[in-house]
Amino acid sequence: MYLVYSSLLTLGFLVLLPRFLLDALRHGKYVAGFRERLGALSKIASGGRPVVWIHCVSVGESQAARPLVHGIQQRFPNHVLVISTTTLTGQTLARELFKAEAAKVFYFPFDWRWTVRRALKAINPSAVLIIETELWPGFLYECNRQQIPVALVNGRISHQSFRRYKWVSGFVSRVLESVSVGIMQTEADAERIRNLGLRPDKVFISGNLKFDAGSMPTSNSSADELQERFNITSEAPLVLAASTHAPEERVVLAAFQDLRNGSSQTIRLLLAPRHPERFAEVASLLNGSGLTWTRRSNASSSIDRTCDAILLDTIGELPTLYSLAAVVFVGGSIANHGGHNILEPAAVGAAIITGAHTHNFEDIVSFFSENQAIIQLPVMSDGQADSALADVLKELLADIPRRRELGQRAKHLVEQNQGATQRTLDLLDSLLVSDRQQPSTASSAGA
Repeated sequence: MYLVYSSLLTLGFLVLLPRFLLDALRHGKYVAGFRERLGALSKIASGGRPVVWIHCVSVGESQAARPLVHGIQQRFPNHVLVISTTTLTGQTLARELFKAEAAKVFYFPFDWRWTVRRALKAINPSAVLIIETELWPGFLYECNRQQIPVALVNGRISHQSFRRYKWVSGFVSRVLESVSVGIMQTEADAERIRNLGLRPDKVFISGNLKFDAGSMPTSNSSADELQERFNITSEAPLVLAASTHAPEERVVLAAFQDLRNGSSQTIRLLLAPRHPERFAEVASLLNGSGLTWTRRSNASSSIDRTCDAILLDTIGELPTLYSLAAVVFVGGSIANHGGHNILEPAAVGAAIITGAHTHNFEDIVSFFSENQAIIQLPVMSDGQADSALADVLKELLADIPRRRELGQRAKHLVEQNQGATQRTLDLLDSLLVSDRQQPSTASSAGA
């Protein structure tokens, strides 16, 4: 079955190669770190100390890993930490977030056995921690062959992902044999991974690291700079549209226009698209909106203090800016992308609105909804969504006590549910203190 998987992976790579090349030419995607993706990594100078490889797929996982990285450093100061990501945006953020903690930040290898072996030989890890649940069969197989323990941390399997995995449940069950421990966010996640084949004695529940990550101290320099540069005050409340996908920017802009037309109050908008390759597309929408606007990345100018809208075309600053917003719309939820993390704005007491499509965070959103700590729009067409979003924004901006109560409830829920980091570290303790021999010899012998 692994041979079939490897063959399909190679075939898929060849079929998609023209698309990869096109995206590389247009946006610079896939080019960065291509040699690293082929396993060509410089060796880690660990000085004989154990190396812990932490894999974060993209931005969300990198943010979630922050308290874990800090906790490992505190509890295991002799360990060397390295971080891998899959996406360009994740790589950019991880390099910034972990520049003081990680000995190396690099791209995760393509899942062929020869690329995985090259990467493992260079990194020589004593343990691998995979944030959330990215199951790469070739990588897990090779770690198992070299007796490198692998832990799924902050594990999550959505209902949709579970249904997809069930189509190949036999193969997934074999892949999970290579996982040493699955530390899952909720009982539902734990039940799903047990049903997929991970042995019950390997499955534990920690809670969600993102509750801890949302309340971790961050540098306020970006928020202070943006507040001063763009003159953000309570007299001109800021609506922040976070991690948006197409066509959500059109919806938000239409709602914002409606909001401004019906109010004598000055209101500002900050648009933060999820993917950097869409910055130019969203800039075009702003150009055609009739609003005065500027980019965050532009040099300061006189328009900054009075413009209607700001395009946040930087990576990594968004979490520090939630505290400036009167209301936060969390994207990927009107567009059917499963939603994005609501815990970061909740941690600072922001009033949060989300769309109906939040299956990636269904447990958290349901929990917040049950506790009246979020406003979730119903399923509707894009044309209906702009007026519905405008109505909710009008209500919240006009009713300051309600807005503050919504934000305080959200913040309280975050504070009540912290502690996943400590539980995770306790569960990882025996794995990270293992005296397992480093795998370089085994790797060379099996190459």
